[in-house]
Amino acid sequence: MSVPYDRYDVLIVGAGHAGAAAAIALRQRGFAGSIAIAGDEPELPYERPPLSKEYLSGDKPFERLLLRPAGFWTDRGIALILGRKVVTVDAADHRVVTADGGAIGYGTLVWATGGCPRRLTCSGHDLAGVHGIRTRADVDRMIVELETASSVAVIGGGYIGLEAAAVLRKLGKDVVVLEAQDRVLARVAGEPLSRFYEAEHRAHGVDVRTGIGVTCIEERDGQACGVRLADGEMVACDIVIVGIGIVPNVEPLLAAGAAGGNGVDVDTHCRTTLPDVFAIGDCAAHANRYAHGAIIRLESVQNANDQAMTVAKAIMGTPEPYEALPWFWSNQYDLKLQTVGLSANYDQLIVRGIPSSRSFSIIYVKNNHVIALDCVNSTRDYVQGKMLVGVSLQGKAEGLEDPARPLKQIAVSNSQF
Repeated sequence: MSVPYDRYDVLIVGAGHAGAAAAIALRQRGFAGSIAIAGDEPELPYERPPLSKEYLSGDKPFERLLLRPAGFWTDRGIALILGRKVVTVDAADHRVVTADGGAIGYGTLVWATGGCPRRLTCSGHDLAGVHGIRTRADVDRMIVELETASSVAVIGGGYIGLEAAAVLRKLGKDVVVLEAQDRVLARVAGEPLSRFYEAEHRAHGVDVRTGIGVTCIEERDGQACGVRLADGEMVACDIVIVGIGIVPNVEPLLAAGAAGGNGVDVDTHCRTTLPDVFAIGDCAAHANRYAHGAIIRLESVQNANDQAMTVAKAIMGTPEPYEALPWFWSNQYDLKLQTVGLSANYDQLIVRGIPSSRSFSIIYVKNNHVIALDCVNSTRDYVQGKMLVGVSLQGKAEGLEDPARPLKQIAVSNSQF
């Protein structure tokens, strides 16, 4: 005899930004069926980006990170199944099984589980004092240890690592950033932006080291006490933060037969290859028009929101393909970086303005088309730059490097060429 289990018309697995946005979008579009969000954390759905910034620094309490108050979900008839991790998907029977052995049935499943911090493969990666930054619990543990810690080693010079480094300096900690590539942000930005942020962090007292290999995490009495580098040097520290990317949480879907690898594959409507199963957010691998059709995952609030809306439309019977323009942001010290588009594989880079002024933009071009902009303390360029992405620079791009010439003028003149 089968064990009875709850069933929902739409079950959303993952209580992060993407999952919450999907539930909200369904109700906004008039979906009248039952909806549940299942998450492995005990918390109400909350924002993740502030974890490495305002929450870590203490400038924003957790209550202000909540996407909606508790009453919002109750008022809209959205059930929250919190603190229960889904470990198995039974696609044939349209149900999932949680780690506690419970089962939840679904008519449609939306997988929005994001990812977990990629861990070091060297010895010492699991010592006390070694932290990732992905959940409230991660940061809460770090905050407790920071009360008595004076020095921190950050492994990884991506946005998470650099944002954490900026906050830690604000808290008065000695910080060293260790990046394996020859520059920070090497995977996501051009060299001028990398060098600018390296200089900014060094000016704020961060010891930024690039081209550095890590051999192991050293311990003392079961606690991390330093990072051993490939050249033999030992960087002493009280805490280690590892920010080397995420691993998408898709194992249950892949085990159920879904196509994928680095994420779960979805089509233009965010459908997986399993019947009645969608995937959205950080874990969804999709062909992106702004990446020239390449299969990519996008780790951003924009992607979470826009894919959530794509799924809501598909479930409601009014499908529209996902074609949203990607955008991102990062706050470090008094610098606000706003990015629009995807800069991978650019063949020309234009610096607009003077980096030393701490207000400038970088324009990325491929095959004579603008593909992305990085705008530092330059909101006007960011807003107008959205018009420029995709525009062919057919001989009328004079002035791109001049911040006095509005980008919207250049966009209009080239689009009419």
